[in-house]
Amino acid sequence: MMKLARTITLRSAILLVVSGIVGSGAFKKVAPMAAELGSPLLVLGCWVGAGIISLAGALSNAEMAGMFPESGGEYVYYQKVYGRFFAFLYGWGSFAVMKTATIAALAYVFGQSLVPVMGLSDESAGWAIKAIASGLILGLSWINYRGVSFAEGLSRTLTYLMFGAVAVILLIGFRAQTGDVAHLIQPGHLTSSNPDLLNAITLAMLGAFWGYEGWNYIGFIGEEVKNPQRTIPLALGIGTGIVMGIYLLLNTIYLYVLPIDRLAQLAQLPNKIAAVEVVRQAGGWVGAAFISCLILVTTFNSTNASILMSARIFYAMARDGVFFRSAARIHDQYQTPSVAIFLQGIWSVALVWSGTFDQLTDMLIFASFLFYGSTALGVLILRRKHPELPRPYRVVGYPVVPALFALFCAGLVSLTLINQPREALTGLALMATGVPFYWFWRQRT
Repeated sequence: MMKLARTITLRSAILLVVSGIVGSGAFKKVAPMAAELGSPLLVLGCWVGAGIISLAGALSNAEMAGMFPESGGEYVYYQKVYGRFFAFLYGWGSFAVMKTATIAALAYVFGQSLVPVMGLSDESAGWAIKAIASGLILGLSWINYRGVSFAEGLSRTLTYLMFGAVAVILLIGFRAQTGDVAHLIQPGHLTSSNPDLLNAITLAMLGAFWGYEGWNYIGFIGEEVKNPQRTIPLALGIGTGIVMGIYLLLNTIYLYVLPIDRLAQLAQLPNKIAAVEVVRQAGGWVGAAFISCLILVTTFNSTNASILMSARIFYAMARDGVFFRSAARIHDQYQTPSVAIFLQGIWSVALVWSGTFDQLTDMLIFASFLFYGSTALGVLILRRKHPELPRPYRVVGYPVVPALFALFCAGLVSLTLINQPREALTGLALMATGVPFYWFWRQRT
């Protein structure tokens, strides 16, 4: 049986972690978070808290990734811990909503950033955004079909470009005439859109977690990483830490330049991106054009990384006989899971046309945390049941780190079911649609 070639080094893996995470959340989510909380310190606290929790999840995930460095990431881990059916539910959920909706949402923000320069009416802009997003997904799917080395090299180049652009944005922001340290401390005068503080923090954290979505992607390409037992854990920890620093600096700039009330008002303008308005205030039209280009680069890059890594889940499922058989095909010339890439792309385009950006992201964050908690719990289960298994990397702070992360995931899932039942139940329903397929495919194997 053909296998995927190992070509990804440690540096490339770290950059893929960064590129898989940094997409649209850091530029767009500060506005709805400001509207929910009405406090700059709470907004920054949510970004820090979400980063620490995501890092705990990444470190827990790293132990599993070191033990089972195969294509498919959590799909493979869940087979070892919970059995084939639970692993299938994760894989189908990834196809139905979690990974494909991530791709759709990132591509959608790419379209949002590009359309304003086209001078279209509001009605035409909505269609244009979706058309551009669809074209981006299909174009990047073709690039990834052509080979992992080229797609990874593109991602690496764009990530370096993003680092430089972020540094310029920080310089523009700190030199802004409207900047004031008091903006970082003083609560807003407008009433928070959510009078229940716990509920407000929960909803704001969902926005922040969307910004960190993607930290686990590197595990999906474990079969293509050199020395994966060492490389994947290091890439997860270092890459997530780098993103935490970038996000905290960017959100500090937003809150330094504009008071919390102005940011909250932007949440009522769905076609406005908060970061663009902040830098427009700080650096005029040149600054706005520059950050729009930065958002284009990051969303393009993150969409590319998501397409590259997520398709390996569906390839692994097909290889096990619980997905469309053709998705297990490896292209003879390009050595890529070519059919899996295009199946993923077609469904992602369908999701682009199905709903709004925030509905997509809230739906996928809920579904994702169902399984993130299961990974951390799996670390605890395997330590108890199979202490003899080799563990090239052991999670720091065991058992506290994976246990607290699993408990947090359970709490977040419960609160989302209560506060956003439509998005939560839609995500569950999409995952449940896979059950008939599972029994059909199992009978054929």
